[in-house]
Amino acid sequence: MIADLINALFEFSGGFFILLSIRKILKDKQVHGIHWLQVLFFTGWGFWNLYYYFSLSQYASWLGGVSVCLANSVWLYLIIYYLRNPKGE
Repeated sequence: MIADLINALFEFSGGFFILLSIRKILKDKQVHGIHWLQVLFFTGWGFWNLYYYFSLSQYASWLGGVSVCLANSVWLYLIIYYLRNPKGE
Protein backbone atom coordinates (compact mmCIF):
# COMPACT_ATOMS: atom_id res chain seq x y z
CA MET A 1 0.00 0.00 0.00
CA ILE A 2 2.76 2.49 0.88
CA ALA A 3 4.62 1.62 -2.35
CA ASP A 4 1.45 2.42 -4.32
CA LEU A 5 1.12 5.79 -2.59
CA ILE A 6 4.77 6.69 -3.16
CA ASN A 7 4.52 5.69 -6.82
CA ALA A 8 1.30 7.69 -7.13
CA LEU A 9 3.11 10.73 -5.78
CA PHE A 10 5.72 10.35 -8.53
CA GLU A 11 2.99 9.93 -11.16
CA PHE A 12 1.04 12.99 -10.00
CA SER A 13 4.30 14.98 -9.85
CA GLY A 14 5.06 13.90 -13.41
CA GLY A 15 1.62 15.09 -14.49
CA PHE A 16 2.26 18.45 -12.84
CA PHE A 17 5.64 18.88 -14.54
CA ILE A 18 4.15 18.01 -17.92
CA LEU A 19 1.59 20.75 -17.31
CA LEU A 20 4.51 23.17 -17.09
CA SER A 21 5.53 22.10 -20.60
CA ILE A 22 1.95 22.59 -21.80
CA ARG A 23 1.92 26.07 -20.29
CA LYS A 24 5.24 26.89 -22.01
CA ILE A 25 4.13 25.72 -25.46
CA LEU A 26 0.86 27.66 -25.14
CA LYS A 27 2.78 30.79 -24.17
CA ASP A 28 5.41 30.46 -26.94
CA LYS A 29 3.01 29.10 -29.56
CA GLN A 30 5.89 27.12 -31.02
CA VAL A 31 7.93 23.97 -30.41
CA HIS A 32 11.56 24.18 -29.30
CA GLY A 33 13.92 21.50 -28.01
CA ILE A 34 11.54 18.57 -27.99
CA HIS A 35 10.77 15.90 -30.56
CA TRP A 36 7.22 14.68 -30.83
CA LEU A 37 8.32 11.02 -30.95
CA GLN A 38 9.70 11.25 -27.42
CA VAL A 39 6.35 12.52 -26.13
CA LEU A 40 4.52 9.86 -28.15
CA PHE A 41 6.68 7.14 -26.59
CA PHE A 42 6.07 8.32 -23.03
CA THR A 43 2.36 8.78 -23.71
CA GLY A 44 2.19 5.17 -24.90
CA TRP A 45 4.13 4.02 -21.87
CA GLY A 46 1.71 5.95 -19.69
CA PHE A 47 -1.26 4.14 -21.22
CA TRP A 48 0.51 0.82 -20.63
CA ASN A 49 1.01 1.85 -16.99
CA LEU A 50 -2.74 2.39 -16.64
CA TYR A 51 -3.34 -1.24 -17.59
CA TYR A 52 -0.41 -2.45 -15.51
CA TYR A 53 -1.29 -0.55 -12.32
CA PHE A 54 -4.91 -1.65 -12.57
CA SER A 55 -3.86 -5.30 -13.01
CA LEU A 56 -1.78 -4.98 -9.83
CA SER A 57 -4.67 -3.30 -7.95
CA GLN A 58 -2.49 -0.20 -7.46
CA TYR A 59 -5.34 2.27 -7.70
CA ALA A 60 -3.50 5.32 -6.37
CA SER A 61 -0.78 4.79 -8.99
CA TRP A 62 -3.50 4.30 -11.59
CA LEU A 63 -5.03 7.69 -10.74
CA GLY A 64 -1.61 9.32 -10.90
CA GLY A 65 -1.06 7.59 -14.23
CA VAL A 66 -4.28 9.10 -15.54
CA SER A 67 -2.86 12.57 -14.83
CA VAL A 68 0.32 11.72 -16.76
CA CYS A 69 -1.59 10.23 -19.71
CA LEU A 70 -3.95 13.17 -19.98
CA ALA A 71 -1.19 15.74 -19.69
CA ASN A 72 1.05 13.91 -22.19
CA SER A 73 -1.85 13.54 -24.62
CA VAL A 74 -2.56 17.27 -24.50
CA TRP A 75 1.13 18.09 -24.83
CA LEU A 76 1.50 15.75 -27.82
CA TYR A 77 -1.53 17.33 -29.48
CA LEU A 78 -0.07 20.82 -28.97
CA ILE A 79 3.34 19.77 -30.30
CA ILE A 80 1.79 18.37 -33.47
CA TYR A 81 -0.51 21.39 -33.80
CA TYR A 82 2.31 23.93 -33.53
CA LEU A 83 4.61 21.92 -35.81
CA ARG A 84 1.88 22.02 -38.45
CA ASN A 85 0.97 25.64 -37.71
CA PRO A 86 4.31 27.31 -36.95
CA LYS A 87 2.78 30.75 -36.49
CA GLY A 88 0.04 29.46 -34.19
CA GLU A 89 -2.68 30.34 -36.69
